[in-house]
Amino acid sequence: MSHPVPAEWAPHKAMWVGFPSHAELWEDNLAPARAETAALAKALAGLGREHVKLLVQGPEARQAADGLLEGFPNIEIIDGRFGDIWLRDTGPVFTAPGAAAAFSFNGWGEKYRLEGDEAVAEQLASGAKLVRHSFVLEGGAIDHDGAGTVVTTRQCLLNPNRNLGWREADAERALAAALGVRKVLWLDQGLMNDHTDGHVDNVARFVAPGVVACPASYGEDDPNAAVYDAVARALAGFTDAEGKPLEVARLPSPGRLMSGDHRVVPASHMNFVIANEAVVVPVYDARAGAWAVEALEVLFPRHKVIGLPARALITGGGAFHCITQQEPG
Repeated sequence: MSHPVPAEWAPHKAMWVGFPSHAELWEDNLAPARAETAALAKALAGLGREHVKLLVQGPEARQAADGLLEGFPNIEIIDGRFGDIWLRDTGPVFTAPGAAAAFSFNGWGEKYRLEGDEAVAEQLASGAKLVRHSFVLEGGAIDHDGAGTVVTTRQCLLNPNRNLGWREADAERALAAALGVRKVLWLDQGLMNDHTDGHVDNVARFVAPGVVACPASYGEDDPNAAVYDAVARALAGFTDAEGKPLEVARLPSPGRLMSGDHRVVPASHMNFVIANEAVVVPVYDARAGAWAVEALEVLFPRHKVIGLPARALITGGGAFHCITQQEPG
Protein backbone atom coordinates (compact mmCIF):
# COMPACT_ATOMS: atom_id res chain seq x y z
CA MET A 1 0.00 0.00 0.00
CA SER A 2 1.26 3.48 -0.89
CA HIS A 3 1.66 6.37 1.52
CA PRO A 4 -1.45 8.60 1.74
CA VAL A 5 -1.76 11.41 -0.76
CA PRO A 6 -0.89 14.78 0.85
CA ALA A 7 -3.80 17.02 1.76
CA GLU A 8 -4.35 19.94 -0.59
CA TRP A 9 -3.28 22.38 2.13
CA ALA A 10 0.17 20.76 2.36
CA PRO A 11 3.02 22.80 0.79
CA HIS A 12 3.13 22.89 -3.02
CA LYS A 13 6.06 23.00 -5.38
CA ALA A 14 3.78 24.15 -8.19
CA MET A 15 0.15 24.52 -9.25
CA TRP A 16 -0.89 23.42 -12.73
CA VAL A 17 -3.67 25.36 -14.45
CA GLY A 18 -5.37 24.56 -17.76
CA PHE A 19 -5.88 27.51 -20.13
CA PRO A 20 -8.91 27.46 -22.50
CA SER A 21 -7.35 26.74 -25.87
CA HIS A 22 -10.07 25.25 -28.10
CA ALA A 23 -12.38 27.78 -29.71
CA GLU A 24 -14.71 25.04 -30.97
CA LEU A 25 -15.40 23.89 -27.40
CA TRP A 26 -15.90 27.32 -25.80
CA GLU A 27 -17.34 29.36 -28.70
CA ASP A 28 -18.69 32.70 -27.36
CA ASN A 29 -17.40 31.89 -23.87
CA LEU A 30 -13.77 31.52 -24.95
CA ALA A 31 -12.62 35.07 -24.17
CA PRO A 32 -14.43 35.35 -20.80
CA ALA A 33 -13.26 31.85 -19.77
CA ARG A 34 -9.70 32.90 -20.58
CA ALA A 35 -10.12 36.06 -18.53
CA GLU A 36 -11.41 34.05 -15.55
CA THR A 37 -8.54 31.58 -15.86
CA ALA A 38 -5.99 34.40 -16.05
CA ALA A 39 -7.48 36.01 -12.93
CA LEU A 40 -7.20 32.66 -11.13
CA ALA A 41 -3.57 32.24 -12.23
CA LYS A 42 -2.70 35.74 -10.98
CA ALA A 43 -4.37 35.08 -7.62
CA LEU A 44 -2.54 31.77 -7.22
CA ALA A 45 0.83 33.23 -8.19
CA GLY A 46 0.31 36.43 -6.22
CA LEU A 47 -1.35 36.12 -2.84
CA GLY A 48 -1.34 32.34 -3.16
CA ARG A 49 2.48 32.22 -3.39
CA GLU A 50 2.39 29.47 -6.01
CA HIS A 51 4.64 28.72 -8.95
CA VAL A 52 1.90 28.48 -11.57
CA LYS A 53 2.41 26.20 -14.57
CA LEU A 54 -0.16 27.32 -17.13
CA LEU A 55 -0.74 24.66 -19.78
CA VAL A 56 -1.75 26.00 -23.21
CA GLN A 57 -2.23 24.33 -26.60
CA GLY A 58 -1.53 25.94 -29.94
CA PRO A 59 0.00 29.25 -31.06
CA GLU A 60 -3.25 31.23 -30.84
CA ALA A 61 -3.83 30.16 -27.23
CA ARG A 62 -0.18 30.85 -26.43
CA GLN A 63 -0.48 34.35 -27.80
CA ALA A 64 -3.68 34.94 -25.81
CA ALA A 65 -2.06 33.68 -22.60
CA ASP A 66 1.02 35.81 -23.19
CA GLY A 67 -1.20 38.85 -23.66
CA LEU A 68 -3.04 38.25 -20.40
CA LEU A 69 -0.17 37.06 -18.24
CA GLU A 70 3.23 37.81 -19.77
CA GLY A 71 5.58 39.31 -17.25
CA PHE A 72 3.46 38.37 -14.26
CA PRO A 73 5.78 36.87 -11.62
CA ASN A 74 5.70 33.15 -10.89
CA ILE A 75 3.60 32.18 -13.92
CA GLU A 76 5.26 29.81 -16.38
CA ILE A 77 3.36 29.36 -19.65
CA ILE A 78 3.92 25.84 -21.00
CA ASP A 79 3.01 24.59 -24.47
CA GLY A 80 1.28 21.23 -24.25
CA ARG A 81 -1.41 18.96 -25.60
CA PHE A 82 -4.81 18.32 -24.05
CA GLY A 83 -8.47 17.82 -24.95
CA ASP A 84 -9.70 20.51 -22.59
CA ILE A 85 -8.71 22.26 -19.39
CA TRP A 86 -10.00 19.85 -16.74
CA LEU A 87 -6.55 18.84 -15.48
CA ARG A 88 -7.90 17.68 -12.10
CA ASP A 89 -9.55 14.77 -13.90
CA THR A 90 -7.31 14.06 -16.88
CA GLY A 91 -4.01 14.63 -15.09
CA PRO A 92 -2.22 12.54 -12.47
CA VAL A 93 -2.66 12.56 -8.72
CA PHE A 94 0.64 13.55 -7.12
CA THR A 95 1.20 11.06 -4.32
CA ALA A 96 4.36 12.66 -2.89
CA PRO A 97 7.08 15.09 -4.00
CA GLY A 98 8.48 13.59 -7.20
CA ALA A 99 5.85 10.84 -7.45
CA ALA A 100 2.50 10.61 -9.22
CA ALA A 101 -0.21 8.12 -10.10
CA ALA A 102 -2.05 8.06 -13.43
CA PHE A 103 -5.37 6.38 -14.08
CA SER A 104 -7.46 5.39 -17.05
CA PHE A 105 -9.64 8.28 -18.23
CA ASN A 106 -12.75 7.52 -20.30
CA GLY A 107 -14.31 10.94 -20.76
CA TRP A 108 -16.44 10.88 -17.61
CA GLY A 109 -18.15 7.64 -18.49
CA GLU A 110 -17.72 7.92 -22.28
CA LYS A 111 -19.62 11.23 -22.44
CA TYR A 112 -16.81 13.53 -23.59
CA ARG A 113 -13.90 11.85 -25.39
CA LEU A 114 -11.43 14.51 -26.53
CA GLU A 115 -8.17 13.95 -28.36
CA GLY A 116 -5.18 14.84 -26.21
CA ASP A 117 -6.66 14.10 -22.79
CA GLU A 118 -4.82 10.77 -22.75
CA ALA A 119 -1.52 12.70 -22.89
CA VAL A 120 -2.12 15.00 -19.92
CA ALA A 121 -0.86 12.77 -17.09
CA GLU A 122 2.58 12.27 -18.61
CA GLN A 123 2.98 16.00 -19.30
CA LEU A 124 2.08 17.10 -15.78
CA ALA A 125 4.21 14.38 -14.20
CA SER A 126 7.29 15.28 -16.23
CA GLY A 127 10.26 14.87 -13.92
CA ALA A 128 8.28 12.78 -11.44
CA LYS A 129 8.08 9.01 -11.17
CA LEU A 130 4.75 8.12 -12.76
CA VAL A 131 2.97 4.90 -11.83
CA ARG A 132 0.07 3.92 -14.09
CA HIS A 133 -3.08 2.13 -12.93
CA SER A 134 -5.60 0.47 -15.20
CA PHE A 135 -8.84 1.41 -13.44
CA VAL A 136 -10.86 4.53 -14.30
CA LEU A 137 -10.59 7.41 -11.83
CA GLU A 138 -10.82 11.20 -12.01
CA GLY A 139 -9.09 13.38 -9.46
CA GLY A 140 -12.26 15.35 -8.73
CA ALA A 141 -14.04 12.16 -7.66
CA ILE A 142 -12.10 11.89 -4.39
CA ASP A 143 -10.93 14.34 -1.74
CA HIS A 144 -8.10 13.59 0.71
CA ASP A 145 -7.41 14.52 4.34
CA GLY A 146 -3.67 13.77 4.01
CA ALA A 147 -3.81 10.90 6.51
CA GLY A 148 -5.47 8.22 4.44
CA THR A 149 -9.14 9.22 4.61
CA VAL A 150 -10.96 10.08 1.40
CA VAL A 151 -14.53 11.11 0.72
CA THR A 152 -16.31 10.21 -2.51
CA THR A 153 -19.76 9.50 -3.98
CA ARG A 154 -21.27 6.19 -4.96
CA GLN A 155 -22.91 7.93 -7.91
CA CYS A 156 -19.50 8.45 -9.50
CA LEU A 157 -17.08 5.89 -8.16
CA LEU A 158 -19.45 2.92 -8.41
CA ASN A 159 -21.01 4.03 -11.69
CA PRO A 160 -20.92 1.15 -14.21
CA ASN A 161 -19.80 3.65 -16.88
CA ARG A 162 -16.44 3.84 -15.06
CA ASN A 163 -15.46 0.42 -13.72
CA LEU A 164 -18.13 -2.13 -14.58
CA GLY A 165 -19.03 -4.37 -11.68
CA TRP A 166 -17.23 -2.35 -9.00
CA ARG A 167 -18.64 -2.54 -5.49
CA GLU A 168 -17.46 -0.56 -2.49
CA ALA A 169 -14.91 -3.20 -1.50
CA ASP A 170 -13.42 -3.23 -5.02
CA ALA A 171 -13.01 0.55 -5.02
CA GLU A 172 -11.53 0.54 -1.52
CA ARG A 173 -8.92 -2.06 -2.45
CA ALA A 174 -7.93 -0.16 -5.59
CA LEU A 175 -7.63 3.17 -3.77
CA ALA A 176 -5.63 1.61 -0.95
CA ALA A 177 -3.11 0.09 -3.35
CA ALA A 178 -2.74 3.14 -5.60
CA LEU A 179 -3.14 6.09 -3.24
CA GLY A 180 -2.55 4.82 0.28
CA VAL A 181 -6.21 5.20 1.22
CA ARG A 182 -7.00 3.75 4.65
CA LYS A 183 -10.69 4.62 4.83
CA VAL A 184 -13.32 5.66 2.28
CA LEU A 185 -16.27 7.80 3.36
CA TRP A 186 -19.18 7.06 1.01
CA LEU A 187 -21.71 9.74 0.11
CA ASP A 188 -24.56 8.94 -2.24
CA GLN A 189 -25.21 11.74 -4.74
CA GLY A 190 -23.56 14.81 -6.19
CA LEU A 191 -25.05 17.89 -7.84
CA MET A 192 -27.99 17.88 -10.22
CA ASN A 193 -26.94 17.87 -13.90
CA ASP A 194 -23.27 17.33 -13.06
CA HIS A 195 -21.85 15.61 -16.15
CA THR A 196 -19.13 14.07 -13.97
CA ASP A 197 -21.80 11.90 -12.33
CA GLY A 198 -21.49 13.54 -8.96
CA HIS A 199 -17.87 14.50 -8.33
CA VAL A 200 -17.29 14.97 -4.63
CA ASP A 201 -15.30 18.19 -5.05
CA ASN A 202 -18.63 19.95 -5.63
CA VAL A 203 -20.26 18.69 -2.41
CA ALA A 204 -17.63 17.85 0.23
CA ARG A 205 -14.03 18.95 0.85
CA PHE A 206 -11.56 18.40 3.65
CA VAL A 207 -10.35 21.79 4.90
CA ALA A 208 -8.21 20.71 7.89
CA PRO A 209 -7.45 17.49 9.77
CA GLY A 210 -10.80 16.16 10.96
CA VAL A 211 -12.77 19.00 9.39
CA VAL A 212 -14.88 18.67 6.24
CA ALA A 213 -16.96 21.34 4.52
CA CYS A 214 -20.18 20.88 2.57
CA PRO A 215 -22.82 23.21 1.12
CA ALA A 216 -25.97 24.62 2.67
CA SER A 217 -28.84 25.63 0.42
CA TYR A 218 -29.21 29.26 -0.64
CA GLY A 219 -32.65 30.54 -1.61
CA GLU A 220 -35.99 28.79 -1.39
CA ASP A 221 -35.59 27.29 -4.87
CA ASP A 222 -32.12 25.79 -4.45
CA PRO A 223 -32.31 22.66 -6.65
CA ASN A 224 -29.77 20.73 -4.55
CA ALA A 225 -31.17 21.47 -1.08
CA ALA A 226 -32.04 17.82 -0.35
CA VAL A 227 -28.63 16.62 -1.59
CA TYR A 228 -26.81 19.13 0.62
CA ASP A 229 -28.73 18.09 3.73
CA ALA A 230 -28.14 14.40 3.00
CA VAL A 231 -24.41 15.05 2.60
CA ALA A 232 -24.25 16.98 5.88
CA ARG A 233 -26.12 14.23 7.77
CA ALA A 234 -23.84 11.53 6.36
CA LEU A 235 -20.66 13.44 7.16
CA ALA A 236 -21.81 14.07 10.72
CA GLY A 237 -22.00 10.30 11.26
CA PHE A 238 -18.57 9.48 9.86
CA THR A 239 -15.22 8.94 11.56
CA ASP A 240 -11.86 9.29 9.85
CA ALA A 241 -9.15 6.65 9.44
CA GLU A 242 -8.09 7.27 13.04
CA GLY A 243 -11.62 6.64 14.29
CA LYS A 244 -12.23 10.29 15.20
CA PRO A 245 -15.60 11.94 14.45
CA LEU A 246 -15.55 14.61 11.76
CA GLU A 247 -16.35 18.24 12.37
CA VAL A 248 -18.74 19.45 9.66
CA ALA A 249 -18.75 23.04 8.41
CA ARG A 250 -21.29 24.35 5.92
CA LEU A 251 -20.84 26.94 3.18
CA PRO A 252 -23.74 28.60 1.37
CA SER A 253 -24.31 27.28 -2.13
CA PRO A 254 -24.65 29.66 -5.09
CA GLY A 255 -28.36 28.78 -5.21
CA ARG A 256 -30.24 28.16 -8.45
CA LEU A 257 -28.15 29.05 -11.49
CA MET A 258 -29.73 28.47 -14.90
CA SER A 259 -28.11 28.02 -18.32
CA GLY A 260 -29.24 29.63 -21.54
CA ASP A 261 -31.23 26.50 -22.38
CA HIS A 262 -33.04 26.64 -19.01
CA ARG A 263 -31.15 23.83 -17.32
CA VAL A 264 -29.89 23.91 -13.75
CA VAL A 265 -26.13 24.55 -13.79
CA PRO A 266 -23.95 22.48 -11.37
CA ALA A 267 -22.23 25.49 -9.79
CA SER A 268 -20.62 25.10 -6.38
CA HIS A 269 -18.52 27.14 -3.97
CA MET A 270 -16.96 23.83 -2.95
CA ASN A 271 -14.90 23.94 -6.14
CA PHE A 272 -12.36 26.21 -4.45
CA VAL A 273 -8.63 25.59 -4.81
CA ILE A 274 -6.23 25.70 -1.84
CA ALA A 275 -2.93 27.42 -2.62
CA ASN A 276 0.11 27.80 -0.38
CA GLU A 277 -1.14 31.03 1.17
CA ALA A 278 -4.59 31.60 -0.36
CA VAL A 279 -7.90 29.90 -1.09
CA VAL A 280 -9.60 30.91 -4.33
CA VAL A 281 -13.34 30.27 -4.53
CA PRO A 282 -15.56 30.54 -7.63
CA VAL A 283 -18.36 33.13 -7.33
CA TYR A 284 -21.63 33.20 -9.27
CA ASP A 285 -23.93 35.37 -7.13
CA ALA A 286 -22.46 38.40 -5.35
CA ARG A 287 -24.27 37.94 -2.03
CA ALA A 288 -23.93 34.15 -1.81
CA GLY A 289 -20.32 34.44 -2.93
CA ALA A 290 -19.53 36.98 -0.21
CA TRP A 291 -21.01 34.67 2.42
CA ALA A 292 -18.97 31.76 1.08
CA VAL A 293 -15.80 33.84 1.31
CA GLU A 294 -16.64 34.76 4.93
CA ALA A 295 -17.23 31.11 5.83
CA LEU A 296 -13.94 30.05 4.25
CA GLU A 297 -12.08 32.79 6.10
CA VAL A 298 -13.13 31.13 9.35
CA LEU A 299 -11.97 27.72 8.10
CA PHE A 300 -8.67 29.03 6.67
CA PRO A 301 -7.48 31.70 9.14
CA ARG A 302 -3.89 31.55 7.83
CA HIS A 303 -4.88 31.92 4.17
CA LYS A 304 -6.17 34.87 2.17
CA VAL A 305 -9.59 33.90 0.80
CA ILE A 306 -10.30 35.31 -2.65
CA GLY A 307 -13.62 35.13 -4.49
CA LEU A 308 -13.40 35.36 -8.28
CA PRO A 309 -16.06 35.11 -11.03
CA ALA A 310 -16.45 31.74 -12.74
CA ARG A 311 -19.65 32.08 -14.76
CA ALA A 312 -17.89 31.47 -18.08
CA LEU A 313 -15.95 28.46 -16.83
CA ILE A 314 -19.09 26.79 -15.49
CA THR A 315 -20.52 26.76 -19.03
CA GLY A 316 -17.84 24.15 -19.73
CA GLY A 317 -18.92 22.12 -16.72
CA GLY A 318 -16.47 23.07 -13.96
CA ALA A 319 -14.55 25.74 -12.10
CA PHE A 320 -11.27 26.43 -10.32
CA HIS A 321 -10.64 23.08 -8.63
CA CYS A 322 -11.44 21.27 -11.88
CA ILE A 323 -8.85 23.16 -13.93
CA THR A 324 -5.99 22.88 -11.41
CA GLN A 325 -3.75 20.18 -9.96
CA GLN A 326 -1.28 20.78 -7.15
CA GLU A 327 2.24 19.39 -7.22
CA PRO A 328 3.50 18.81 -3.65
CA GLY A 329 6.95 19.97 -2.68
